[in-house]
Amino acid sequence: MEVLRTDIAIIGGGLGACAAAIAAARLGRQVILTEETSWLGGQLTNQAVPPDEHPWIEAFGATASYRALRNGIRDYYRRHTPLTPTAAAQARLNPGNGWVSRICHDPRVAVAVLHQMLAPYQLGGRVFVMHPHRPLAAWTHGDRVTGVAVRGLESGRDALIEADMFIDATPYGELLELAKVEHVVGAESREVTGEPHAAEREDPRDQQAITWCFAIEHRPGEDHTIDKPRQYELWRDHRPPGWPGPLLSWTTVKPETGEPLNRGLFESPDGLPWWRYRRILDRSNFEEGFAPSDVTVVNWPQNDYWFGPLIGVDRAEQARNLEAARQLSLSLLYWLQTEAPRPDGGAGYPGMRLRGDVMGQTPDGLAPAPYVRSSRRIRAEFTVLEQHIAHPLRPDGPERFHDSVGIGSYRIDLHPRVSGAGYLDMGCWPFQIPLGSLIPVRVENLLPGGKNLGVTNITNGAYRMHPVEWNIGEAAGFLAAWCLERRTTPRHVRNQARHLEAFQALLVRHGIELAWPSLTPL
Repeated sequence: MEVLRTDIAIIGGGLGACAAAIAAARLGRQVILTEETSWLGGQLTNQAVPPDEHPWIEAFGATASYRALRNGIRDYYRRHTPLTPTAAAQARLNPGNGWVSRICHDPRVAVAVLHQMLAPYQLGGRVFVMHPHRPLAAWTHGDRVTGVAVRGLESGRDALIEADMFIDATPYGELLELAKVEHVVGAESREVTGEPHAAEREDPRDQQAITWCFAIEHRPGEDHTIDKPRQYELWRDHRPPGWPGPLLSWTTVKPETGEPLNRGLFESPDGLPWWRYRRILDRSNFEEGFAPSDVTVVNWPQNDYWFGPLIGVDRAEQARNLEAARQLSLSLLYWLQTEAPRPDGGAGYPGMRLRGDVMGQTPDGLAPAPYVRSSRRIRAEFTVLEQHIAHPLRPDGPERFHDSVGIGSYRIDLHPRVSGAGYLDMGCWPFQIPLGSLIPVRVENLLPGGKNLGVTNITNGAYRMHPVEWNIGEAAGFLAAWCLERRTTPRHVRNQARHLEAFQALLVRHGIELAWPSLTPL
């Protein structure tokens, strides 16, 4: 087995991983970053989800490097695509004009920009990226992780990565399990957290739906119907308990109230049709002839899969659930092409064409990885509870954390769960990211690099979004490098006032905002 030695090992290549690698390299540290797919960027790229962000993102509420990522995406379109003069002049260009985000864009562009941001540190020998590689095992000594074995999925060769600090940036918090870091899966009990919306009992199966996203365009008059998926009848006829009808229909559930929601494909009573929801290419932004159709990403309630868990089960059960999630998404596409009711009284849109090239030409045309909303979460020195940030529980504002390492804002947004629990959509104050939520209760040299920080099943619904994940990873990267430079531990930094003050000053110098200037609940 090849042995690789580095200062900081980042296992997993999501948004937080990229931010962590850049931060650590900026402070002069050597980094090895591993990723299981061929794309870095996690939920933004290989999971194909345009950014879920708060309303103030253009002016405040993101780190300087996250803003550089967003600006880089817009600049990429200006430099490399034939935008109309009107679109090119828009400071806040939204390439797809999707209504879910102010910057709906093609995941391939995000991949390119992330590589541009990492390239100086790769060329300088500070960042070494290994993909596609999957973590296999971890070695520990006392309260420290000493090494992680990874396997090249193309080469079949194994490598042992030894490092002084480790960051778990995998979508499922896999390194926590491998290294036996104390963690939580699913829901804590109300007795443990005191949260009004927590489960009555601890439930590891209370994991949110995953979604296997895909991109489509519409070419009227053409027929691009895919082969009928083998589970099509199962999903076409499925009526989940508590759902207002068949899962594959235009009637879903309004997350805020649980009431039926009728929303059409191209037109909708609420003015928010599914076609524009996560549209990543709006032809009107580009010169005539550039693209034959708009392109949209399908990440809808109809292809949310909450019928089996991915975490805390063996590989065989996980594989079955992943395949079922694929089949659900392919069945939704086939239903759109063949049976979806149209306003003219007909059925099906055979001109719906799967754009597998947008997803990197995966074998089935779906995204390289599913959109994952739940993860293992560390048992942390400090855990963020519903009582700290939920607007209904705190009329005067959120908890202010003295050890803040960043900020974020989003509603507490939980999708249907494997346990049978439905949506939870609740108002939330703009919040801070406490350093204590990045520090495991025991292990000294491992940090979370995404939604696997010290939050609960409830507050994960607010902390799992794109800019927050980036901020978590960036803070972890700076913290790991800071601790190596000063030969100290993250726990010591948090619990010694002078070290905490100095570290927070470093974060501010590097463009990380630690507090909101004013507060308006979402």
